Amino acid sequence: MTRRPALVIFDCDGVLIDSEGPAARLTAECVTEQGWPMTPEEAQRLFMGLRIADMPAMVERHTGRATPPGWVDSVRARLIAVLETESALVPGAREAIEAVVKAGLPFRIASNSGHDEMRVKFAQTGLASLVTGRVHSARDVAAGKPAPDVFLAAARAEGVLPADCLVIEDSVPGVRAAVAAGMIVLGLDRHGDGAALKAVGAMPIASLAELMRHL
Repeated sequence: MTRRPALVIFDCDGVLIDSEGPAARLTAECVTEQGWPMTPEEAQRLFMGLRIADMPAMVERHTGRATPPGWVDSVRARLIAVLETESALVPGAREAIEAVVKAGLPFRIASNSGHDEMRVKFAQTGLASLVTGRVHSARDVAAGKPAPDVFLAAARAEGVLPADCLVIEDSVPGVRAAVAAGMIVLGLDRHGDGAALKAVGAMPIASLAELMRHL
């Protein structure tokens, strides 16, 4: 970034909270139960960065039949139960938030997860007191990522222009959303080369420790 940002916006899952392994396992189980056999690795690839509410249409296209009434709520409840015990911090997550605060910058969190999901994740990982009042969910806006709505809501809440925001994302839908919002994006890829995130407009980083040089 060529100038100091006015606001730093973190994605939640995969950026602050390492919940994607348990979430992929649970997602694979739920989708397999609907007649679409799936491994956690496939679930991670297909659904990473999307909302639970986006899943029924994908499952129904594949299986050719409707998901049961209340299926989304059932998946969400099962996911929350898993995340209450299996969520962990991404390495450097707390340090990154504290460094942003120490630098005198405000931060917000913008996620496709619901508030109920994020609440258990932050409680389990000890971040709850640090992020209270700064969390935005795609369930509060018209459309989730890859639409820009949740990022724009975070910028409005802080009273800053989208162009003055720096976003840290780890998924292609998330990067697309931030780019559509007109924000600068760092693409966190802890296990790869960042090529997929770079291709949709992010500047790749391999760890949260790299964040400070972009401030």
